[in-house]
Amino acid sequence: MEENLSNKRMERAAPSEAKSASRLKDLAWAVSRAILGKDDVVRLSLAALLARGHILIEDIPGVGKTTLAHGLARSISCSFRRIQFTSDLLPSDILGVKIYEPASGEFKFMPGPIFNSIVLADEINRTTPRTQSALLEAMNEIQVTIEGETFELPRPFMVIATQNPLEHHGTYPLPDSQLDRFMMSVQVGYPGLADERRILAGAGQDPLSEEFKPVMRAEELVYWQGRVDQVRMDPEVLEYLLELVQRTREHKRLRLGVSPRGALALRQAAKSLALFEGRHYCLPDEVKALASPVLAHRLILSGPGGLEEKRLAAREVVEEILDAAPAPY
Repeated sequence: MEENLSNKRMERAAPSEAKSASRLKDLAWAVSRAILGKDDVVRLSLAALLARGHILIEDIPGVGKTTLAHGLARSISCSFRRIQFTSDLLPSDILGVKIYEPASGEFKFMPGPIFNSIVLADEINRTTPRTQSALLEAMNEIQVTIEGETFELPRPFMVIATQNPLEHHGTYPLPDSQLDRFMMSVQVGYPGLADERRILAGAGQDPLSEEFKPVMRAEELVYWQGRVDQVRMDPEVLEYLLELVQRTREHKRLRLGVSPRGALALRQAAKSLALFEGRHYCLPDEVKALASPVLAHRLILSGPGGLEEKRLAAREVVEEILDAAPAPY
C-alpha cells in the first residue's frame, strides 16, 4: 500500500520535474552561448544561483570571467549592474548614501549599485578589505543598513565576483569572513583547442549585444529557487555530507575546517543541482561534484606557503577526503 502511494506521488511529480529540467537547461543553453566550451562552469554557476548563493570566479585575466557573469545576468530578465572594484572605491560607492535636500529639509537615500538583482563585483580583490566588507550584510541577509536604517534588496539577488590571482600586482586578499559568504569558488580555465578555434571564428555570442535575449523572467527564477527547498535529501546522503565536513575539521593539513555555514551551503547546492538535473531528490554524486567548489575556498591550511599554493592545496585536501570517505551508494 505504502509503495503504491509512493509511486503515485512520483507520477504526480514527474511532469513538474521534467519541466524544471527543461526550463533550467534552456537557461544553461543561453548562458553557454556567451562562453563556449565551459558547460561545467555554467552548470555550477546556475546551481549557485538556484540555491540563492553567490559565486567567486577566480582565474587569470582574459579567460572569460566577466563574459560568464554578463551571460548569466543577461539570460534572466532582471536588473543588473557591474561594479569595477578599484583601490579608491568606497563602501558608499557600493551601498549608496544619504543626501541632504535643502528644499525638504530631510535626508534622502540614494541607493547604490548593490540594489540590483545580479551584481558583478569585477576584480573584487583590487579594492581594500574595508570596501570588500561592505558586501557582507548584503550577501548574508539580502539587505543593507545605512546610518541605522535597513533597506531590502531585490529578489532574486546574487553577487558574482571575479578576481585575478593574488600574485598579480595591486591586489588584496579577501578576508576569510568574506570568502565564507561565497557559496562557490570556480575557475574558468583556458578553452580547449576546438573551442578556442570557434571563439576566434566568432562563434560565441556577445552577451552585451541586442541579439542576446533573456530566456527566463525574474519571477520564474524565484519560483525555481523556492522549488530547491522541496528537493529531498535522504538521511544516508546527509550523513555522507556531514562526514565530509567533519573530516575537514580533523585533517592534519588544516588549521580550520568547514563551518556550519559551509555545510548548509553544500546541502543547498546539492539540492539545487538535483533540481537542475530534473530530480526531486539528491544523490551522493551531487555532494561529491560540489565538494570542491563549495568547501575548498573555506579551508584554512596550516604551515607556510603563498595564497595561491594554499588554494591549490585546499582542493587537494578535498580530493583526499572524497577518496577516504565512501559514498553510501
